[in-house]
Amino acid sequence: MPSVLFTSVVWINSQKHWLYSRPFIESFEETPMLVAVLTYMGYGILTIFGYLRDFLRARKIEKCHIAREREEQKDFVPLYQDFENFYTRNLYMRIRDNWNRPICSVPADKVDLVERVSYDYNWTFSHTGRVVKDVINMGSYNYLGFSENKGSCADAVAEVTLKYGAGVGSTRQEMGNLDGHEELEKLVARFLGVESAMAFGMGFATNSMNIPALAGKGCLILSDELNHASLVLGARLSGSTIRVFKHNNMQSLEKLLRDAIVHGQPRTHRPWKKILILVEGIYSMEGSIIRLPEVIALKKKYKAYLYLDEAHSIGALGGRGRGVVDYFGLDPTDVDIMMGTFTKSFGAAGGYIGGKKELIDYLRSHSHSAVYATSMSPPVVEQIITSMKCIMGEDGTTIGKKRIQQLAENTVYFRRRLREMGFIIYGNNDSPVVPLMVYMPAKIGAFGREMLKRNIGVVVVGFPATPIIESRARFCVSAAHTKEMLDQALSAISEVGDLLQLKYSRHRILPTLDRPFDETTYEECED
Repeated sequence: MPSVLFTSVVWINSQKHWLYSRPFIESFEETPMLVAVLTYMGYGILTIFGYLRDFLRARKIEKCHIAREREEQKDFVPLYQDFENFYTRNLYMRIRDNWNRPICSVPADKVDLVERVSYDYNWTFSHTGRVVKDVINMGSYNYLGFSENKGSCADAVAEVTLKYGAGVGSTRQEMGNLDGHEELEKLVARFLGVESAMAFGMGFATNSMNIPALAGKGCLILSDELNHASLVLGARLSGSTIRVFKHNNMQSLEKLLRDAIVHGQPRTHRPWKKILILVEGIYSMEGSIIRLPEVIALKKKYKAYLYLDEAHSIGALGGRGRGVVDYFGLDPTDVDIMMGTFTKSFGAAGGYIGGKKELIDYLRSHSHSAVYATSMSPPVVEQIITSMKCIMGEDGTTIGKKRIQQLAENTVYFRRRLREMGFIIYGNNDSPVVPLMVYMPAKIGAFGREMLKRNIGVVVVGFPATPIIESRARFCVSAAHTKEMLDQALSAISEVGDLLQLKYSRHRILPTLDRPFDETTYEECED
């Protein structure tokens, strides 16, 4: 069965094209049948050998390194679920060397890695004492290049550290509310174009601890099937009824909304107290961008509330770096709850929620993350303030504007070149998150190792973080990457792609010979 290229060009094809002011091009090429079959076979063989190894461990023929109950506790309730650890023992451990690599430099466009080796199939590691220098960093979320140890941000952070110290030692409601925190929140509100905003010390907790304060029993949460774990956890902790719609599928979302209005709550059929739609700006595993104009149209039509997670899109999308709302030229007030993190584009830590003043005032007294969590560190606050002012142009320079433009150019160039080479690439043309499909389990580890041999640091992802036949390498493009760095990375990717036979695409696009990029660039050819 031939592969199929699923390309969405809303600008031309959608019945709701009038909602969009720009081309919206996303592609998700279907897995080739032969690749899918071989991938399933690969996992099947690994599973069979895994059970064989477990049998040998049970007979003490092979040593088992993983945590387990002591022999004298065998009659107790199990602390470790054996089946849940099967994947970790027998599959993940074989390629564990691709993750948690220690670095000993600023995680900027290039990093220095501490070399390590394993003599027991990745159960333990030993450092060799050698440092791998100048590895091109294609894995960090350093979209605008603010993860750096020199320049205005680093200078401002050093000054604030000397004045305030590194920590606060209290919550915002007690003795931990600094002038910097209030300045940051006013700046974030102005940056987003909303009435008020609130900052939190941890991005994950911004979702997981605030959603329970916004929804509860008798409420309905409609969640995209590919939402981040923090959104999923927050929805579950809220006690609300959760229903999942297909990824970025507006027909699926509208059906759930219509059914919710018509049928109401189960058994009683009373109207839902609240309907909350949870979506992300950029989906970090797919590289896709939310169809925000259509989501807003649906939430207005059915009187629902919209919670938008801009962890990856804030700073990385839009002509002014204001995220997916700016990207589509929409009114920020049409999004009820605007959430984002400072960990990506701002080179810092923590998260925020923006919206109406009534919303933020409510969260200040009802959010567990606001009431119980320690205040954000002063140096982190200063890093966010300085980088955000740079993006807004309030530092008196055009550095922020140039970085936003550079990221957009790098993203389009990198994605286009990969497609020209014949790789299957997921996501939107403007998304700096670039998944390259690897598929087979044996190739996950091989790709990461071969790229590191060529001094390129990449992130590889497999099941259960992705569907079982959709393992991938995920690249994150940065404004800090020069064209020479991208070309070096692309050359290595092409070389490894040939070595591992990863150029699966049946829809390779023709080289553009440095023509300016637009939607007409996509001339497809069959292999």
